[in-house]
Amino acid sequence: MISVLVVLALIVVVVIGVISYFVGIYNNLVTLKNDIDKSFSNIDVVLKQRHDELPKLIETCKGYMQYEQKTLQAVVEARNAYGRATTPTEKAQADNMVTGALRTLFAVAEKYPDLKANANFMQLQGRITELENNIAGQRSGYNEDVNLFNIRIAQVPANFIAGFMGLQPHALFQVAVADREDVQVKFT
Repeated sequence: MISVLVVLALIVVVVIGVISYFVGIYNNLVTLKNDIDKSFSNIDVVLKQRHDELPKLIETCKGYMQYEQKTLQAVVEARNAYGRATTPTEKAQADNMVTGALRTLFAVAEKYPDLKANANFMQLQGRITELENNIAGQRSGYNEDVNLFNIRIAQVPANFIAGFMGLQPHALFQVAVADREDVQVKFT
């Protein structure tokens, strides 16, 4: 009688331990998934701040860059693409468009000494550069969270629970192809 109770108690303890173990895995996966959402939201906040600065930058440049309407239009189009983006992938693509358009705008601005000397332009350029640095830091945190999540959902036994939860690997925030190309430097 006592041995049966001991065996039953042991079975109950083992079952509770196994259930607790799987609940712990489930909770960990939920935490990792939410960390990714939070990290992307942090990127989105900084992207929005940069998005809000662009009209001021374009307005400042318009008076000086009357022959560079194509460059200014590229910034406007990239900003609009960001405004239409709804998914993280679309926002990442739109962000790459904005980054490329800004890079072109700042390169073209070098041809306009009056624009480069304009206090508003310098302040906006500094603010956008600061935001770009912030975005880079946020992307790094996002990629770290995605990497941890992707590793975790691939490991046994978490992969079984991840499958049950319908969790799929997330894509890392990638650098645009143009950012990987060599920079052409010409001395004239």
